[in-house]
Amino acid sequence: MNDNRKNSQNLSRRDFIAASAALAGGIAMGPAIAWAEEKKPKEIIVRAWGGSWGDALKAGVADGFTKQTGIKVRLDFTEDNEIKPKIWAAVDQGRIPPIHVNWDTTTNATISALRGVTVDLSDLSNIKGLLPLAKPVGLDGYPLVNTYAYVYVCAYRPEAFPDGPPNSWNVLLDPKFKGRVALYDDGIGFNPIAVIAGGGSIKDIPENMETGYEFYKKLKANKPLLGEDADFTTWFQKGEIDIACTISVNARAAKQSGIDVAWTVPKEGCKVDTDGLWIPKGLPTNEEYWAKQFINFALTKEAQTKWCSALGLPPVFPGIEPPADLVGDVSYPTKPEDFGKLVRVPSKVLVENQPKWFAKFNEIFQG
Repeated sequence: MNDNRKNSQNLSRRDFIAASAALAGGIAMGPAIAWAEEKKPKEIIVRAWGGSWGDALKAGVADGFTKQTGIKVRLDFTEDNEIKPKIWAAVDQGRIPPIHVNWDTTTNATISALRGVTVDLSDLSNIKGLLPLAKPVGLDGYPLVNTYAYVYVCAYRPEAFPDGPPNSWNVLLDPKFKGRVALYDDGIGFNPIAVIAGGGSIKDIPENMETGYEFYKKLKANKPLLGEDADFTTWFQKGEIDIACTISVNARAAKQSGIDVAWTVPKEGCKVDTDGLWIPKGLPTNEEYWAKQFINFALTKEAQTKWCSALGLPPVFPGIEPPADLVGDVSYPTKPEDFGKLVRVPSKVLVENQPKWFAKFNEIFQG
């Protein structure tokens, strides 16, 4: 953060609106935004995930934004659930938040939006023409904007499955894979699937999660590895796991590094979700302005192509071709029939129930 925040609060609304109009359609420098040039921060801070995720954001969005604006982008790899209370406290106490932009799961972002700590992004010029997936469901305006979809695939080492891809998530319970299966450390991406794998159905979610909890109690005996995104790539690279529920990005990163990894959608399905970007309230006027322009740039065809192709995820900008290695891939849904094989839980259901699911997951595996 820079030291000119107090002065930056004195910018007039008229100047702010004029500069916003000058930037319509993307970032374009010129005399009309001389005020913004003068008040331009030296850097903006974007909370991000590490590993291949952070690499993709830097190459696809941050570097291009810096090239066009001269503003450095510092990636803050604080875990998303750790940064959230810090942002909330800053907004509640009238302090400047610790970051400019939060790259977040849509569920977490929705929680912050419902709390009223996010800046409305409806005035971003590049929102127009995006796929419907970009619009947060059940919220007024754009307190966040979704940037791509992703699937929590069943990733596996083909060497460990000589007879072909696993066709059921119940393979996680097979004793021969003891200590060699992996999940996220709160069960995210798998909690609804555990219900189905345990003998329940999508209709049981969220009222009856017991079949999922029973599945976890059985899985505990297999001593699964529990971690975050960067861990999955490392585990596959080191040959420490044979099968995992993880976002396809992690498996693809391992495969691109030369590790023999594949992924599939078992008969119970895989969870599909979205991530997005949002800005916390309380930033100095000029810093909020440039944070908005970072998100606006992230929604351009140029940035979406580079960023989402690096991640291997379907973008919200229409018409972008999948990377060559993902054409027709189960982890890259583009058509209604693709989504028909996947499990999508409404954000409102996740917001209301996911904390309880996380707590139960930790109770089972840490108890």
